[in-house]
Amino acid sequence: MEQLSKSLIEIVRRTSAEIPDDVQRAILAALENEKEGTIAESAMKIIEQNIELAKKKSQPICQDTGSILFYVDCPVGFDQMAFANTARKAVTAATEKGYLRQNSVDSLTGKNDGTNVGPGAPTFHFHQQAEDTVQVRLVLKGGGCENVGAQYSLPNIELNANRDLDGCRKVILDAVQQAQGKGCGPGILGVCIGGDRATGYDFSKTQFLRDLDDRNDNAELDGLEQDILTTANKLGIGPMGFGGQTTLLGVKVTAANRLPASFFVSVSYMCWAFRRHGATLGSEGEISEWLY
Repeated sequence: MEQLSKSLIEIVRRTSAEIPDDVQRAILAALENEKEGTIAESAMKIIEQNIELAKKKSQPICQDTGSILFYVDCPVGFDQMAFANTARKAVTAATEKGYLRQNSVDSLTGKNDGTNVGPGAPTFHFHQQAEDTVQVRLVLKGGGCENVGAQYSLPNIELNANRDLDGCRKVILDAVQQAQGKGCGPGILGVCIGGDRATGYDFSKTQFLRDLDDRNDNAELDGLEQDILTTANKLGIGPMGFGGQTTLLGVKVTAANRLPASFFVSVSYMCWAFRRHGATLGSEGEISEWLY
């Protein structure tokens, strides 16, 4: 457990301080796409400088180090309780080291005990797999981007959105329009079509585990992803809402079965500080391979 704790602390540090390569590529491409001398270009340059400085100093990219979401793929017989207990201690240690801000408060009292540990914090999603390996992915999701997530129930009369892919397109673009640069854009969307109110949001956030430059295996969803990305970047909202060509860096969509009575579209929004990393662990809990 000591080696596992060290590995989890390092995963937290890297996630908090270092943007994944796929996100870095998207941000650099967005910077090249903005017109020289515009506020949008200036905003993207500041973002680029922030990323470089955080990595160099091994300090959090953003003062809001966000909700701590662990996604663990593990074999049958894996001790989930022992892992969760070790992860909570690792989160507390990472907070003491300054890799995480003291960022989690009691919802009833507002009290902050400085550990980032409490009911629902951190959050764990365990998934059994046939392979005899353990893969740990971590997402740090800031509060500002969480505030502009949205969930729609179709049909939506105001948006003339029916229970079809075109209706999904309309409400997803409405979520982007409503955000208007809030949530520290340019953003990344994780979307789930279907499910219930709870699982829809859960599934939408798993889309943040995908590489930004991958393509959806489902042809219809792939087309929707590309269409939303292209259309959103023509809205003129731009980085931080300052105008420009880069409103979104990526769009990832999945679908889940639903009941006939319900048709939810759940939209999770991630800020430009897309903090997601992960690693495969060896038999002693050591990091054997980085996943991003």
